[in-house]
Amino acid sequence: MDHFKMSRRIVLSMAAGSLLLSVGCGAKKEEEPPESPVPVLVQSVARASIRKLVTADGILFPIDQASIVPKISAPVRSFAVKRGDAVRAGQVVAVLENRDLAASVADNQGMVAQAEAQYKTLTGATLEEEQTKAQQDVASAQQVLEASKKLYESRQQLFEQGALARRLVDEANVAYAQAKTQSVVAQKHLEALKTVSRQEQIKGSAAQVESAKARLQGAEAQLTYSEVRSPISGVVTDRPMYPGEMAAAGAPLMTVMNTSRVVARVNVPVSEVAGLKTGMAATIRQSDTGVEAAGRVTVVTAAVDANSTTVQVWVEAPNPDGQFKPGATVRATIVAETIPNALVIPKAAVLPSPEGTGVSVAVVGSDLVAHIRPVELGARDGDNIEVVKGLKEGDSVVIEGGVGLEDGKKVVLRKAGEKDKDEDEKPSPAEKK
Repeated sequence: MDHFKMSRRIVLSMAAGSLLLSVGCGAKKEEEPPESPVPVLVQSVARASIRKLVTADGILFPIDQASIVPKISAPVRSFAVKRGDAVRAGQVVAVLENRDLAASVADNQGMVAQAEAQYKTLTGATLEEEQTKAQQDVASAQQVLEASKKLYESRQQLFEQGALARRLVDEANVAYAQAKTQSVVAQKHLEALKTVSRQEQIKGSAAQVESAKARLQGAEAQLTYSEVRSPISGVVTDRPMYPGEMAAAGAPLMTVMNTSRVVARVNVPVSEVAGLKTGMAATIRQSDTGVEAAGRVTVVTAAVDANSTTVQVWVEAPNPDGQFKPGATVRATIVAETIPNALVIPKAAVLPSPEGTGVSVAVVGSDLVAHIRPVELGARDGDNIEVVKGLKEGDSVVIEGGVGLEDGKKVVLRKAGEKDKDEDEKPSPAEKK
């Protein structure tokens, strides 16, 4: 009995060992399944034109803006526009109190009329009367001179004949000299009226007329300043005052912006600004709304901002519908250069380098083996990237399935739109339920 039990235990132990050996061998075979190729989608490297783009963020500004300030200080009588209204250049936007200025204009108009009347009187009858009197004085003095001369000559003859005393001759000589002096004075007075006096009086009167007119023009200008006009066409964006409030000379009364075109002022790194020039094509895109418009570079600042080490560039674009709002943040994309016949690959083909520095791509050869190659990239234009070094035309690069792909790994090519078998075998959310 004991012998039978011992034999049975030996048989069971051998059977159990055989079973464990069989299970162990089966497990070893499952740990080393044959490697299956990785399905990938490839694309050939081709030559094409690509644009070198420079992108930068900035702020939108209107093409023109004016803070309308009055030239005089006076209460606001009325406003012709309110915030949000469109205005034209030269349009009256506000009227200031101007009754005192209108009275000043009327007063100066009277002064001009008075000065002109005096000028006409001086250049008319008054001067002619003075000249006539002076001519009469000259004629009278001439007659007295001739009479005194005859008297002197007559007495001189009688004195020589001994018929007249010397005293009477001397008296006649004195009277003759006085008459001669009087005649000279009268003649000079007449000449002065005809020349110097007339010109000076006319000049003085004309100067008074011009002075009166200048004062009138000043008063009229002050009256004109009471009508505040917009210097530009645009939209009223701010009007902080109300009718009746005191408007101060030089203080903003309202703000008008011309937003028919906008300017994006963006800051470009110094390393990227070398090839930028005015006139280059560009686009601006508003960050929050996604609104986009084509424009042109209008300004490339010559100086570098010392704080940000960037150069400010202006991109101007149309804004006919007013979708772009001044003050909003935008991204500008400038076409700095168009590179013809460049080696171009999709952005999806670029992979991080295994070494952790630079970038690489997975190239599939005719042996259907993936090879990881480091590459040097150039211009980027949307989903396309220029390859400067590391590839040649006709190379097949992996554009799908390359993430985590090891160098020397076997691959199988699949067509665009075709899913991986693993993805097909995955149960859908409905099937999981």
